[in-house]
Amino acid sequence: MATVAGVRALLSFHRSVTLQRSFGHIPAQSTSTFLPRGLCSAPAKSSEPKPPVNTENVSLLENLNLMGVDVKMARQRQPGVLRKAFTNEQGLARFLQDKGASRRVIASIISRYPRAITRSIEHLEQRWALWRDVFKTDGEIVGILDRSPESFFRSSDNGNLEKNIAFLTSLGLNTKDLHRLLSTAPRTFSNSLELNRQMVEFLEDTCAELGGTNPEQFPKSIISRNLYILIRSTKRVKTNIDILRASLKLSDSEMLALLQGPGAEILDLSNEYLKNNFNRLQERMVSLGCRKADIKKLILSYPMVLYIGTDTLSSKLDCLLRGGVTMKQILEKPKVLDYSTENITGRLGELQRMGYDFQKNGINILDSSRKRFDAKIERLSASPETK
Repeated sequence: MATVAGVRALLSFHRSVTLQRSFGHIPAQSTSTFLPRGLCSAPAKSSEPKPPVNTENVSLLENLNLMGVDVKMARQRQPGVLRKAFTNEQGLARFLQDKGASRRVIASIISRYPRAITRSIEHLEQRWALWRDVFKTDGEIVGILDRSPESFFRSSDNGNLEKNIAFLTSLGLNTKDLHRLLSTAPRTFSNSLELNRQMVEFLEDTCAELGGTNPEQFPKSIISRNLYILIRSTKRVKTNIDILRASLKLSDSEMLALLQGPGAEILDLSNEYLKNNFNRLQERMVSLGCRKADIKKLILSYPMVLYIGTDTLSSKLDCLLRGGVTMKQILEKPKVLDYSTENITGRLGELQRMGYDFQKNGINILDSSRKRFDAKIERLSASPETK
């Protein structure tokens, strides 16, 4: 047993020294040239108990600590990695350093996604080359890894990634679209090719069933508007389509127009969230004197209203109504609900201090960029009669 411990100590010593030499940012540590005491001990007796199988790799833990990795976080995220006998933390560190990653970024990546240290250099080089076909610089990729290491390291199947890129390109998605997908919904490329193909075929069939004349272009339109669609199930998307159609009593042509427009942006919501938000919105609007036709008009022109949490939406409506805006004006200009409650409150306060008349001038001023709003306020201050 003592001999085994001595060998482990020697391996740990050798591994740590190698890491310090290869990972240049790590300060040098004083080392001893003496062999560990255990190597001189007598052989272990056969009667001694064997060490537990699932113990963590001590030399790996030492290396990760030297690299600045949050070992506690790594243990919580993927504990099995810390029990592996062979890992590639040194190679990964050198590879990422060569791509411009700092020591802090490398440590953060491993802390949040420890499985990264199990990837070979060959695998890393192949995957990086595939990503570089989409991104212009190494720096862009390092930035994404810093934000979401899972996006790059989650899948070990480079062949599947290459196939998915080719498949999505065949749909008419360009490099800019692929860039957005990899940046925002990288799990799309970890899906099996067959899973992505199923969603695309489902969207094509949906378009054809609704009387669309170009089903082949329909998936591209949906994916471009909703980057998360391919990481949702066809069951979820179909149920959301059914909910919208039944709730709003939409014809085929109305449903198709909604999906080809901004309606695509809410198809990835959970079924319960969509259904609950619709019911709460309907209750609130009826209480404000709106008809079902008004509710339909609002959702068709601004479907993102169903994306907003019910409490947040209620707060925005209360704020606008208290500020002198009518429900009719909100229905005519629903994108005013895009802005945060704080933003709406601040703008209403400024306009009220100036005596702005919404009934006379409308609410377009509330639905404008900060720069345009400030310019309008400046003009109003100079010409009080226009208020």
